Amino acid sequence: MAKPTHLECSLCKQTYAAGQVRHLCSCGGPLLVRYDLEAIRKSWSPAQVREGPNNMWRYAPVLPPSQDSIVTLGEGMTPLIRARHLEARLGAQHLWIKDEGLNPTGSFKARGLSCAVSMGVELGVRQMAIPSAGNAAGALAAYAAAAGIEAHIFMPRDVPQANYIECQAFGAVVTLVDGLISDCAKLVAEGVERHGWYDVSTLKEPYRIEGKKTMGYEVAEQFGWQLPDAIFYPTGGGVGMIGMWKAFDEMETLGWIGARRPKMIAVQVEGCQPVVRAFDRGEARSQFWENASTVAAGLRVPKPLGDFLILDAVRSSGGTAVAVSDAELLDAGIQLAREEGIFVAPEGAACVAALEKLLAAGFLQPAERIVIYNTGSGLKYLEAYATRFPRTGSGEQDKLGGLITPR
Repeated sequence: MAKPTHLECSLCKQTYAAGQVRHLCSCGGPLLVRYDLEAIRKSWSPAQVREGPNNMWRYAPVLPPSQDSIVTLGEGMTPLIRARHLEARLGAQHLWIKDEGLNPTGSFKARGLSCAVSMGVELGVRQMAIPSAGNAAGALAAYAAAAGIEAHIFMPRDVPQANYIECQAFGAVVTLVDGLISDCAKLVAEGVERHGWYDVSTLKEPYRIEGKKTMGYEVAEQFGWQLPDAIFYPTGGGVGMIGMWKAFDEMETLGWIGARRPKMIAVQVEGCQPVVRAFDRGEARSQFWENASTVAAGLRVPKPLGDFLILDAVRSSGGTAVAVSDAELLDAGIQLAREEGIFVAPEGAACVAALEKLLAAGFLQPAERIVIYNTGSGLKYLEAYATRFPRTGSGEQDKLGGLITPR
């Protein structure tokens, strides 16, 4: 396994030594992990990848922790599913769904937190803290439990019930906050200052992005080391898109792919679309989205820290940013479940609704190979889907979670 050579600021390019606890650059920019890819290229090949474990750690030479520090629950190598019925309805010819809902804890967040917690183990961290709209909290709680690290979770009070319960079950210290993820982040910052917690907020440490970039390696491997023509990605914090964009550059340096990139399509919701607004205005950074509101909890991020990296990937790839309504995404999620047997998170459903719009507008052509990233399981968002399927039977309100209980 190769070790990182250094950390590099994504804004000012200042470098820092690897193997130390680091957060943001002194200029405020997120730090990125760098490797000696030319050296790795001489000792690691796609054929060797196939011999690795059937999880994201098959890409260990371009991941930061040492073998002895890895904390894994089997994350990664999620299926790439051909959506033939959706193809037929929308007039597409090559449409795939990368189903991240089959990760441990039911979302793609397992990738990033597996890597971050593994590095926490390596760096001797004993307490971690995170602000989360839900799924990142559940993932941190799970991997921290597996590692024997104390987890401090800050979530909006109206977070999906599944996220709250899983964090409690994993033994995390949970604080519910009257506000948004941005309000949770302020409390984490206070705790970091007061208690010395290791802050695993989105992009405020360099390692979650490394786990999430494996989605880019996987889609290339699953397509025989070729990239699709377009990738739809639900964009809250946007680290998954940033990570994949980093992975594509790494793979090109390794000699595994060429210079062509997929159109990167950032999908948001009408009630919280800071990246879409910045893209439409031609701005390099987004502005805080006031009164953010949506049933897709993971997309309720008023201002992503890595907005400039998201916008760069979208523009450099010839992609776009698009917003859909809550009604459109719920309709799309239900339709997909009925057509394909895949129950996606509202965030993934938003991508289905966005795809329909962009195909109808001619932005994408039917012959293009398109991948939708579903970032979580619909089972974690039953409150959102329950608005379409209310239970009105007599006595249902007296049951716990739908269980039949003694009368």
